[in-house]
Amino acid sequence: MRVGVPKEIKNHEYRVGLTPGAVREYVGRGHDVVAETACGAGIGASDDAYRAAGAEVVDTAGEVFSTCDMIVKVKEPQPAEWAQLREGQMLYTYLHLAPDPEQTRGLLASGCTAIAYETVTDQSGGLPLLAPMSEVAGRLSIQASATALQKANGGRGVLLGGVPGVAPGRVMVIGGGVVGINAAMMAVGMGAQVTILDRSIPRLREIDALFSGRVTTRFSKTEALEEELVAADAVIGAVLIPGAAAPKLVTRSMLADMKPGAVLCDVAIDQGGCFETSHATTHAEPTFEVDGIVHYCVANMPGAVPVTSAHALNNATLPFGLALADKGLGALQENPHLRDGLNVHRGRITNQAVAEALDMAMTAPESALAA
Repeated sequence: MRVGVPKEIKNHEYRVGLTPGAVREYVGRGHDVVAETACGAGIGASDDAYRAAGAEVVDTAGEVFSTCDMIVKVKEPQPAEWAQLREGQMLYTYLHLAPDPEQTRGLLASGCTAIAYETVTDQSGGLPLLAPMSEVAGRLSIQASATALQKANGGRGVLLGGVPGVAPGRVMVIGGGVVGINAAMMAVGMGAQVTILDRSIPRLREIDALFSGRVTTRFSKTEALEEELVAADAVIGAVLIPGAAAPKLVTRSMLADMKPGAVLCDVAIDQGGCFETSHATTHAEPTFEVDGIVHYCVANMPGAVPVTSAHALNNATLPFGLALADKGLGALQENPHLRDGLNVHRGRITNQAVAEALDMAMTAPESALAA
């Protein structure tokens, strides 16, 4: 198969769909890899490194899209990219379609087969291709919140770790999944007081054991949410419903009870955000203020640390990507976990959560592939 790697064009996105090391694996399996010039510049990988790994380096993204059977990316295709997709072509990348009807319509019109990293599953019910970026985003959320809390950046002027004689800052984490755990790890390491809210009692027990009592756990109901918001200096939104739009757990009216200059960091923004007042921002302009509360809502947080995140992502996506290159649609038919990643196929939505979020018709992936 001919596999294409375009350069990412989303604002301040420096990751790359295939690192030179991953290219070697594809080439070693007999596939041709076409890489757009400078696609790996953000991680310090030169065109010569791609050539040494066996890739053909071309001058434009158009050459990648027009000549390749499968496109491997990191972020969702931008309008200029989905316009170049075609029927019979596979797209393997993050999509986050639930809050993005425009992209969804673009993919449907293209006729392509779009596999979303974020809905591929594993035998334990986890999301193996989302997990590494959730780890990165969770850890970054505390760095970002600590920076946003600085007075010059509009924040309260609180040091999360405090100093002897002065209480540390308080961090509230909504959601005890991969993002939430990694956020709590970083916050605890900085010396902050941390509370995690989740709706799973077994998960709260696991968290309590993991942190040996160094974090407070609370069952996530409205009363607890409101009480913790009043006390928090930084709130991390770490809620995920696979494939679906994130629920709006913090309403605008709740902001009035928060400390002026507190920070809301919405890691769920790729799925529409879990704060009512959130809207996507970029690394160029990462924050905005609503009712005296600083919002950090960057939609591609791991893009800030591309060397770490691109390699972590490639480690996770490589086995599934090789299967797609080796077997084409047959890989989707054979592997139910990879098939869970199928979101769009030849003009049809094939993911239930996406279809429900966008109020569109859904075709079962098995039926769509058989047709």
